[in-house]
Amino acid sequence: MSEPAVAVTELTKVFPVPWRRQEIVAVQNLNLRVEPGEVYGLLGPNGSGKSTTLKIILGLVSTTRGQTEIFGRNSRLVESREAVGFLPESPYFYKYLTGAETLRFFGKLCGLSRASLKKRVDEVLELVGLADARDRRLSGYSKGMLQRIGLAQALIDEPKLIVLDEPTAGVDPAGSREIRDLIVDLKRRGITVLLSSHLLAQVQEVCDRVGILAGGVLVREGKLEELIAIENQTELVLQNASDNLLHEIETLAVESHAKLIAHRRSTTTLERLFLEATTKHHSKE
Repeated sequence: MSEPAVAVTELTKVFPVPWRRQEIVAVQNLNLRVEPGEVYGLLGPNGSGKSTTLKIILGLVSTTRGQTEIFGRNSRLVESREAVGFLPESPYFYKYLTGAETLRFFGKLCGLSRASLKKRVDEVLELVGLADARDRRLSGYSKGMLQRIGLAQALIDEPKLIVLDEPTAGVDPAGSREIRDLIVDLKRRGITVLLSSHLLAQVQEVCDRVGILAGGVLVREGKLEELIAIENQTELVLQNASDNLLHEIETLAVESHAKLIAHRRSTTTLERLFLEATTKHHSKE
């Protein structure tokens, strides 16, 4: 079995409440594994522990118990983040810089040489569709463009893993679609993507596997097509089927000249699965 891009083992995070003798359990006994090259969606309502989990994986928040690893390295170690790019939910940029200047700034922070930096800035701007806006100040960028420059800075050092916290927050449908296409392109390039999002329809389009958090607990996890499958229901998709065939599908399919396009289990939507899983968890509390 190949080494996972991200491994989370028995992770628990407890935050003490100042001036009160109370504690908040943000994440409880979490186990998950993200394979290299896949797109993994971490879902959950507000306060479910998604952002806390991502910050622990990135080494930005310490654990109470448990361990997280990135490509086999403990994520508390600085060197574990050499292969990681990160786009936070609300990134901050210097608005007086241009797109190209912003990427040069982040590239220098990553230690890129002047020769390789120029080439890499051009490549990443082209990748995120901002080559024509490279010399425009960020103060003139739209929200969607700012998210794309955020993706660009996360990619500047050619990471093997990209962590995205609500990558389409506040972006209009057109901008959201562009970011979705970028995530698909990253997967095509073999880059592992771990994302947190509340836009379930978009997650359903791009993710290979998902985990659903509720109250800091992983309530559902697995391959997307398996999670949204409905038990005891099967769909038959036929081409050139006659009315008679539709009425007697079980007995006539083999004898007819209709072509069976697909034979699969009926599916629900990720949004319905999400609501069902999180509602059941809260009803048990």
